[in-house]
Amino acid sequence: MDFSTKPVLQVIQATIFQGETPVLSDVNFSVEQHEFVFLIGRTGSGKSSLLKTLYADLKLQSGLAEIVGYSLTKIKNSEVPFLRRKIGIIFQDFQLFSDRTVWENLLFVLKATGWTDPVKIKERISEVLIQVGLTDSLQKMPHQLSGGEQQRVVIARALLNKPSILLADEPTGNLDPDVADGIFKLFQDINKKGTAILMATHNHELLRKFPYRVLKCEKGRLLDSQLHDVSFGSSF
Repeated sequence: MDFSTKPVLQVIQATIFQGETPVLSDVNFSVEQHEFVFLIGRTGSGKSSLLKTLYADLKLQSGLAEIVGYSLTKIKNSEVPFLRRKIGIIFQDFQLFSDRTVWENLLFVLKATGWTDPVKIKERISEVLIQVGLTDSLQKMPHQLSGGEQQRVVIARALLNKPSILLADEPTGNLDPDVADGIFKLFQDINKKGTAILMATHNHELLRKFPYRVLKCEKGRLLDSQLHDVSFGSSF
């Protein structure tokens, strides 16, 4: 298959586990390059476990999955850092180093992923901070930033290595509605520039406003709005 038409993510007949317990069975879906997909479901339905499996924090024990060219069935521990250079991971709880500035948080990621040229490092950090609208926050500590600003730093961090896909776990869950809207628009801008996005969310308004494809974790299955009538009322 020509690389330009190959999905950035494909999962075939997978079972997703939470510890020893299977939480999703017979999971089949793909995400195309440049696509924006919502992931929904009640707490405990398997959303986070699915995302953790996709970035190889949980092992894929059954079925097949490939993301950014890596087989999650065959991936070795030594290959996981290379996989994570090609995907961006965004957490609800930020996970920034509280004792380091914005610059130092971003610098840590670049150094950890093999960047060595000081000029290129400075350029890349500047580029991602411009992209997320935080050019004046280089020397600030996380506690000096608002929740929305901290999430923008997290997004900048995820963009550093120019990922093919962003995996976002409730990225607006801890934010006020107005701030959440701004963060979501930033995700849309990133998507329009060619990065695929798989975003777990409980935000009903986003689902109502934007007609993106929806994957729903429900009763041990993953339902795809391309194939099923997926409801997203008050039940998630």
